[in-house]
Amino acid sequence: MRYNNFSSFLKNKYGEKVWKISLHAGFSCPNLDGTLSDTGCIYCNNQAFNIQAGGSQSLDEQIRGSIQRLKKTRKVNKFIAYFQTFTNTYAPVETLKKTYDTVLQYPEIVALSIGTRPDCVDKDKLELIESYSGTIDVWLEYGLQSIHNHTLKKINRGHIYQNFLEAIRLTRERNISICVHVIAGLPGENRNDFLHTVQAVAELGINGIKFHPLHVLKDTILEKMYDQDKITLWSAEDYVEVICDALEILPESVVIQRLTADADKPFLVAPEWCSKHKKMEVIRLIDKKLEDRKTRQGYGRG
Repeated sequence: MRYNNFSSFLKNKYGEKVWKISLHAGFSCPNLDGTLSDTGCIYCNNQAFNIQAGGSQSLDEQIRGSIQRLKKTRKVNKFIAYFQTFTNTYAPVETLKKTYDTVLQYPEIVALSIGTRPDCVDKDKLELIESYSGTIDVWLEYGLQSIHNHTLKKINRGHIYQNFLEAIRLTRERNISICVHVIAGLPGENRNDFLHTVQAVAELGINGIKFHPLHVLKDTILEKMYDQDKITLWSAEDYVEVICDALEILPESVVIQRLTADADKPFLVAPEWCSKHKKMEVIRLIDKKLEDRKTRQGYGRG
């Protein structure tokens, strides 16, 4: 393997295959509830990547049902509870504790992963999150997307790069693993802009990263921009090239939690290569490109 992929990392750490369970805990987002904005990021449609986002199941029902199903269908016995939908630190500490405590009832859960925004953490929340590290492993996933403030403004992200740097500073002081989300092909950004983001993140001592290609989902502002020819989407070939470039500048220790994103057909507008049935093909192209280059993760770091 020419990069530090997440599934192998988990198998080496826990001695067997581990599966992430995506959860919707009922949180909102300051970029949707009117605190910062009521429209959200221009590409945001949470239901497209987590079916629970529009459902009514309790957290216990989601966890219990997912564990039972995956034990049967995937023959997996260890799990990561992934609070994925919306902003999962956007609540008082007391509410967060009650929510996170739920996962401790399930001995099959070996890690807690919390998706959030860099402007929605503080010392008290991080202290709470770190407190779980004595029982299970803890990951905090920060949606950064870009280091360029003009881009963050264009995509209506609602925070700036400096918010992210402060969140990383506070988190690195604690026993919490950090994963960062970045998007390739954002409006107005080129290959070098994306690689500048990856390079900056690579120097921060993070533990993991998720790569996403910009893709258009139904019922988003981005869909309107796409219909009006206001954005240009990258080809699969361009995406594969830039991800290989990005892998080469990342430290070998950084775990690659995601190489590409995908969406179900009912939600995906474009590009077609971001559909679920194309995901493994894109990953194979990345593997082949690294092989053709005779490079690997960290190759460009000397």
